[in-house]
Formats: sequence, C-alpha cells, structure tokens
Amino acid sequence: MKKQTARIGKKKRKETAFNPSVPFFDAKGKQTEMVDLGTEVFDGKIHQGALHQAVVTHNANRRQGTASTKTTSEVSGGGRKPWMQKGTGRARHASIRSPLWPGGGIIFGPHPRDHHISIPRKIKQLALISSLNAKLKEKAIVGIESLHVSEPKTKRFKEILDALKIAGRVLFITDAIDDKVYLASRNLSEVALRTVNNFNIMDVLSSEKIVITRAAIGKLVERLKAA
Repeated sequence: MKKQTARIGKKKRKETAFNPSVPFFDAKGKQTEMVDLGTEVFDGKIHQGALHQAVVTHNANRRQGTASTKTTSEVSGGGRKPWMQKGTGRARHASIRSPLWPGGGIIFGPHPRDHHISIPRKIKQLALISSLNAKLKEKAIVGIESLHVSEPKTKRFKEILDALKIAGRVLFITDAIDDKVYLASRNLSEVALRTVNNFNIMDVLSSEKIVITRAAIGKLVERLKAA
C-alpha cells in the first residue's frame, strides 16, 4: 500500500512593520516626543554573518600576543650531561633542561605572535548597523534631550539614570563629552560614555540599554551612511 502523505500548509508568520522611532525624554524622565530615525539606514535587517565576523575580529585584535615560553635551547643551565650514556641502568639523558625534566624547556609552547585580523570596512559598517537594528527591535534605545549635570558628582549622574528608569549596563552616545559629565559618570562601572565617532559594535552588544542625545542623532546617521 502506498503511504498517503498529507500536505500540511505552513502558516505564514505575520511580520510586524519595523518602526525605527525612538522615544525622547528630558532630564527629569518626562517623554517629550518620538523621533523617527528613518529607514534609509535603520531598515530592521540583522546580518548575522557580519555581526559574527565583526565580533571575532574585534576580540582577536584586542589580544596582545605577548605570551612566551622557553625552549630547551633557551633555558639556562643543563650544559653538562647528568650521567653516563651507558652503565648506570637508568634512562639516557643529554641535559637536565630537557622537556622531560622539571624546569626544562616547553614543547610547542606559545611564542609572541600577531593576532590581528583585517575586516572590510563595509562589513564592519554593516555589522554596526545590524547591532543597532537589533537594539531598536528590542526597544532598548531611548533618547535624551541633553546630557548635563550641575556638578561633577556621581549622585548627579545617578539622578539621570533614576529619572530614565535605567538599570544594568547602559551606553550613552553624545556628540561631545562634557568634563562634568565625564567626571560624574566615571565611577559607575556599568555606564559607558562614548561620542558618536568612537563607539564600536562591542559597546552596543554589551549594553542592555542605549541612550543617545538629540545633538548626536544627525551625526550618527551621517556616520552610518558613510559606508
């Protein structure tokens, strides 16, 4: 008998339209408006391959590559043969600095090397855009009208975090870093303060929340367009 196979129609998933809009708040935590970032850059597409390549490249380029071990010829001492080749009943040895001896050389140990990996600029740019798209889909990006503190104290910066109701690792992206803001935020280990031009993909992926100032919006779009 022939087996009858029933065709099961696959239900198409309803994909919600991607809306690249970000809520903006003032320093007291009151929402002022929704700002549309535009679909020219933020199209909602997440390129997993570009993300993976960018993360691997970033981690590899951070490695110092200074680990070093000594081979038998580099370990001091061991110039004299420990005992005669024959007649003692023991195994033959040429030097006490052999890898078989404690304190001897290392076989196939690490030596200084360069771990640098290059990545095409367009792939790096694509990965950065994909990471921001992922955060937009998670609704993990908010805006703030301006980032200022009255005095360079940590408690003043914490007042901003409390007003925005933000906890965990947060990335602040500004057009320029004010000295008072820098001094007020540097003691907060979970806060990263970056300008538009010096944040990278790892800053985005390692953050639970991203806060961007209004003055930095235009510069951010310009940076991401320059592919």
